[in-house]
Amino acid sequence: MTVWFHPEAEAEHLETVAWYETRRAGLGTRYLAAFERVLEHLHANARRYRIVHEPDIRRAPLPRFPFSVIYRETGERIEILAVAHHRRRPAYWIERS
Repeated sequence: MTVWFHPEAEAEHLETVAWYETRRAGLGTRYLAAFERVLEHLHANARRYRIVHEPDIRRAPLPRFPFSVIYRETGERIEILAVAHHRRRPAYWIERS
């Protein structure tokens, strides 16, 4: 299964890594490790997480960070639509679907 990032989701993800790293050395790396663990879970079972927007968009929370990966599974591909902060701009990513 391949992973595809919406361009805005990729930008959000990279900005978050950089922001955490500027706050404390190594924190961006820990965020990235948490993100990669979530991707491993998605590869193993993309339907593990509940649907948050019909018909097929799901939310996978990152452990220890206030972010979730918003995604959908389309055949052999996982499409990441957003890397969304839990308290900022709820559902802003819906137009990306």
